[in-house]
Amino acid sequence: MVLESTVICVDNSEYMRNGDFVPTRLLAQQDAVNMLCTSKTRANPENTVGLMTLGSLKVLSTLTTEVGKVMSCLHSIEPEGEVNFLTGIKIAQLALKHRQSKNHKTRIILFVGSPVGADEKDLVRLAKKLKKEKVNVDIVSFGEADENTEKLTTFINTLNGKEGTGSHIVTVSVGPTLSDALMKSSILSGDDMGGAGGAGGFDFIDPNQDPELALALRVSLEEQRQRQEEENKGEGGEGEVAAPAPEHVDLSQLSEEEQIALAMQMSLAGVDDDMPKEEAGSAAQEDDDMTDPDVMADVMQIQSSCNRC
Repeated sequence: MVLESTVICVDNSEYMRNGDFVPTRLLAQQDAVNMLCTSKTRANPENTVGLMTLGSLKVLSTLTTEVGKVMSCLHSIEPEGEVNFLTGIKIAQLALKHRQSKNHKTRIILFVGSPVGADEKDLVRLAKKLKKEKVNVDIVSFGEADENTEKLTTFINTLNGKEGTGSHIVTVSVGPTLSDALMKSSILSGDDMGGAGGAGGFDFIDPNQDPELALALRVSLEEQRQRQEEENKGEGGEGEVAAPAPEHVDLSQLSEEEQIALAMQMSLAGVDDDMPKEEAGSAAQEDDDMTDPDVMADVMQIQSSCNRC
């Protein structure tokens, strides 16, 4: 799971009083920011999130793991001034330099709903600097998207380079909410998020219904990926490649017993390769038992008895 520090920049210029996004552009950002903060910290509990404004250029919350602190600061924001795109990014970058863990990757997420007056040459120059310092940037463009699309796309393309995919831009037209648009965007489904929109790449309808199962599946999937990477490195790219992990399993179509069986199978995957031959046979038998309906029925019965106790 990726360790990441993120500064979210909210547009609080006078343009945020407009009501084309219900109820206003400013309030429409609150739900989206809440979802982003929750997704970041759910992807990894050690991830940190900060908050600042692009209009008044104030750092409202330094990097923290407490989503409640960020949301408390978010609700105090009022529209004022004009958006300062370049200066806002520079301040966010400075805040990221003061992160506690230098092992964290760095990311800036900007909500832009006002005209960006910066010159395109200055945007390209700043993008090259951010790329050199390995800072990724995600932009949510709304409200004044027609006017900003060309500039912001050039900025992101320069930041990504020819082969990079770490930075994204999402253009939201009037109609869907910012939260809905982000849920379907590459900002939440990108590799760096680790599938934070669900349980580590699994398509959950509502991850909050069973957070323990979601965590178990996410950890199991991460362990599976690490084992496959180590095996591929050990083989030097030769021989048979391990089968990919089931990243697109629709858990909503599985019963609770099938979900638990899937999590246990993923946790046990690759054990045979690390065991002596004598133990591998018994491990394989145990793995087969996980798919036996009778065995799973006994497991669920024991679990129910424990819960009643």
